[in-house]
Amino acid sequence: MIEKKENFYEKTILIGIIHQNQSKEQVDEYLKELAFLADTAGATVVKSFIQKLDKPHPKTFLGTGKLEEIRQFIEENDIQVAIFDDELSPAQQKNLEKILGIKILDRTRLILDIFAQRAQTSYARTQVELAQYQYLLPRLTGMWTHLERQRGGIGMRGPGETEIETDRRIVRDKIALLKKKLKNIDKQMSTQRGNRGKMVRAALVGYTNVGKSTLMNVLSKSDVFAENKLFATLDTTVRKIVVHNIPFLLTDTVGFIRKLPTQLIESFKSTLNEVTESDLLIHVVDISHPNFEEQMQTVQQILNEIGGGDKPTVIVFNKIDLLENNPEYNLENLKSTWLAKTDAPTVFISAENKINIDELRDTLYKEVRKIHIKRFPYNDFLYPDLDEIKRNDESGI
Repeated sequence: MIEKKENFYEKTILIGIIHQNQSKEQVDEYLKELAFLADTAGATVVKSFIQKLDKPHPKTFLGTGKLEEIRQFIEENDIQVAIFDDELSPAQQKNLEKILGIKILDRTRLILDIFAQRAQTSYARTQVELAQYQYLLPRLTGMWTHLERQRGGIGMRGPGETEIETDRRIVRDKIALLKKKLKNIDKQMSTQRGNRGKMVRAALVGYTNVGKSTLMNVLSKSDVFAENKLFATLDTTVRKIVVHNIPFLLTDTVGFIRKLPTQLIESFKSTLNEVTESDLLIHVVDISHPNFEEQMQTVQQILNEIGGGDKPTVIVFNKIDLLENNPEYNLENLKSTWLAKTDAPTVFISAENKINIDELRDTLYKEVRKIHIKRFPYNDFLYPDLDEIKRNDESGI
């Protein structure tokens, strides 16, 4: 059972490696993201360590020289947690704990911990708990004694605190029970989706912290929880939207991230079904982020994995207000760049400052209208094209 706790900030170091598929520039950016994740979980990042290796050491991930450098830094600075940007094998984690003498987390465990903090509903908590148990199962050996020694803090929320005496059989039984519980909830959610009728469904997708929930609030005039933290939204929110005179359903979904744990993709399958069963995707991108193109690729990769990569899409470049200090990136100039020349309809906005929202509404109307006319070919007179709406608005009809 997930147990929520008040954050107490632990002194933390971050560790990444440069290899043939990962340049120094990429590792620097990945560690910045890892630092944001650590801060979201409740940590004070003191320093980052990087080593260049052909491939991770199978037993200790890092080389002996780098490990000794890190061990000395830990002793001299009273470090409590070391977080690795890549997933560690159970053997690597166990050996690193012995060598460094502190709590060792990898990126997967850190993301699971943040999900445990963010889960608000029973459904979200069940999904996260299942992912935690699936992650812990191969790591049972030696982990319980470690958890007995150091309770609390980031990476320690959830089944580890309450199931120290659990053996593999009990954990497997728990996984089976949670899967059965999720299966029943999935049936209920599938029924709910079916009860929405034939109304066109759109889903907001994108990297975590790009402003999807803020955009949902702007379009729906509702109050969906949104803040400048990673994974602020775990629970699916559905709102009925009316743009001009056409209604559709808009879903806000969990944000994606590089190396999204496979356990989470599996346990959040029903939530992600909101994406795969939608008629239109609204891919929100933080254009102010220095690596927004790589984030777009990550989102597309995950969409392909879950079977939603070929759906009609509107690309929404958000946070253009954060580019205002650069005169080359005004709205008109952005519309003339390669970003606006993709196959998908593209809009540049600021959801926070409500910049260019009218153009987004017009674009959504056009795309939803196309789907609606295909679905209801005899009702196309109900939804005139955008030019006719504009003429009617101007003439006061």
